[in-house]
Amino acid sequence: MTTDIRNLVFDVGGVLLGYRWEDMLTKDHGMAYEDALVFGRTIFDDPLWLEFDYENIPFDEVVERYCAKYPHWEKDIRWMMENTGLMQVKRPDVWDLFPRLRESGYRIYLLSNYSSVLFARHTAGASFLKYIDGAVVSYMIHKIKPNREIYEYLLDKYGLNAGECLFFDDRPTNVQGAIDCGMQAFRVTDEASLIDEIKLLIG
Repeated sequence: MTTDIRNLVFDVGGVLLGYRWEDMLTKDHGMAYEDALVFGRTIFDDPLWLEFDYENIPFDEVVERYCAKYPHWEKDIRWMMENTGLMQVKRPDVWDLFPRLRESGYRIYLLSNYSSVLFARHTAGASFLKYIDGAVVSYMIHKIKPNREIYEYLLDKYGLNAGECLFFDDRPTNVQGAIDCGMQAFRVTDEASLIDEIKLLIG
């Protein structure tokens, strides 16, 4: 990694937030663990999930399509979609480093795949939002990572030089998408590794 980094670009889910969907389904909803695994993997791996992120059709309509596709899970699907605010895990130890990043001269941006509904629920009250210089979220432009267009949209919108950007994401395909656009990138495998990398930037 070179040292000419001026802009830090963060994914949200899996980076600035963690997820507890298994606990949400078992502890909050009362599903048996094995049932929750099958349900969660089916719902999240279904191509319909991408429709939330693209937001070409309303959130509620996607929910109805899920219920029609999996009628035996209708009650569980509706419960989950109404209670998605229980899914995220705050990472305050990461968020607390953002003021120091700004003091060190970095500009901070978000680039994330999210529906407007889930993004609002998952970032409500998140302190890192006070320190960002801009954000491109998939629902805003109906494009998702790792498609090249969303990276280029961020760069063009904020006049960023790709070579001066360091991108943080937990998915290898999204990391590669950033690299293909000329950014430097760091794959986040856990909260601790992210904190270590940020502290190296702060110096």
